[in-house]
Amino acid sequence: MAAVGSVDVEVLLIGWLQEQLGDGVVVRDELDNNLLNELPTVQVERVGGTDDGLRLDRALVDIDVYAATRGDAADLAAVIRGLLLRMPGSTVAGAVIGRVRTESAPAARPYENTGLRRVGGTYSLYLHPVS
Repeated sequence: MAAVGSVDVEVLLIGWLQEQLGDGVVVRDELDNNLLNELPTVQVERVGGTDDGLRLDRALVDIDVYAATRGDAADLAAVIRGLLLRMPGSTVAGAVIGRVRTESAPAARPYENTGLRRVGGTYSLYLHPVS
């Protein structure tokens, strides 16, 4: 039996979101110096969570969208939220997704580069390994 935390939720979500959003969107865990040339970009970061000590992991994940305009960032963040909320009951990359909850709905977040806009939300995903 695989232990709690054996599923890397960042890797899972990056691959799954990239597949859902297509080649026109960059999905990654870290930003780089080429960000302005790779818009829109979606950043996925685990920011905490809890577990049951056995198999069930409740991952707390920030998902930030960087785009040329606030409207573009907000629209893509809304699409991502809708996709995430339809995940429960699915099996993705060796994990069963039991529940997805919006902890903080997508909203504008500050970013020091005035050449782009950032909109982000925070979600909790309840998941466990398939086996």
